[in-house]
Amino acid sequence: MAVPEKILVRGVNWLGDAVMTTPALQRLRAAKPDAHITLLTPEKLAGLWPGHPSVDATITFHDHDSVFRVAKRLRAERFDTAVVFPNSPRSALEVFLARIPRRIGYARGGRNFLLTQALPPRAGAVKMHKRIFAEIERRIAANVPRETFAAVANHVHDYLQLVAALGASPEPLPPLLHVTEDEVAAARARFKLDGPGPLFALNPGAEYGVAKRWPAERFVEAAAALHERTGCRWAVLGGRADVELAGDIAKQITARTRAAAATSVAGQTSLRELCAVLKACALVITNDTGPMHVAAALGVPVVVPFGSTSPELTGPMSAPGSPHALLRGEAACAPCFLRECPVDFRCLKSISASQVVEAALAAWRGPVR
Repeated sequence: MAVPEKILVRGVNWLGDAVMTTPALQRLRAAKPDAHITLLTPEKLAGLWPGHPSVDATITFHDHDSVFRVAKRLRAERFDTAVVFPNSPRSALEVFLARIPRRIGYARGGRNFLLTQALPPRAGAVKMHKRIFAEIERRIAANVPRETFAAVANHVHDYLQLVAALGASPEPLPPLLHVTEDEVAAARARFKLDGPGPLFALNPGAEYGVAKRWPAERFVEAAAALHERTGCRWAVLGGRADVELAGDIAKQITARTRAAAATSVAGQTSLRELCAVLKACALVITNDTGPMHVAAALGVPVVVPFGSTSPELTGPMSAPGSPHALLRGEAACAPCFLRECPVDFRCLKSISASQVVEAALAAWRGPVR
């Protein structure tokens, strides 16, 4: 009996990026159905992967683990092949020190000798260019249209190109995550999310920076209007840094609707529980951040105001006919890809609460997931 090929995939370090790698993992599984595929992932992202059909096993590491410690653990597994999703020198060094015979990743200065296949940049790839203030001023003065990109610029294609080196198809697929109905039921019970009307979610934070955040008062306005029109209830999401923001938004929605229409679960969920809460929802209004990608990969319609970032580059990859609504803020300086707005936040301010409400109603009434 032939010994299965052992493939290591070195995963990425951020939640949204990790979800964007799932099409590549699906294509790799289809190309290598008999291989044993192990994902090396940060411990903070381990909750994404239980039950995922494209991954046989995971190896986790902590931020404080040295590259030598990680490499030693990998070396003991005797992998045949490594696919390195991140572009960092460290990720390539890990698989080099682990003595994995075949090592595939993108060519980047300072790490090419660590790989056995250093692939050139993908045709159609677009680097996220952070605008300097002088460039922003010039674009505003000229009142140029917001910059847009071709669909092939989406970062999902970068990961697909890497697994194509192993014979996998580079054709895109919608991202995919797996959550069980028992997990959804447990989350509903723990956070008291059951009740009359559909359950919707708000995700008003963004770890990258405030330039990604649609104004909190517009989240409140949109949520109150949707409650009035649908009788919905709201779960307000966020991490530990968002507890105050999410709590204030939940209180304001309750005051505006004169009903117990919003519950904040910010800072209370593990990543796995966040996945279950999102799966329980019929709609998510969110900034461009990790939970946006998680919700979309779970088949939940998302409505996303995009300001400083680009839906073509970092928006969810969707199947034709998807109900997702990706709203572009109109500003000459967008997308700037900055953490903080150096002018007046005009991109996200250009997206009104009423626009989001109408997009949300259309997404909610769209194709059944």
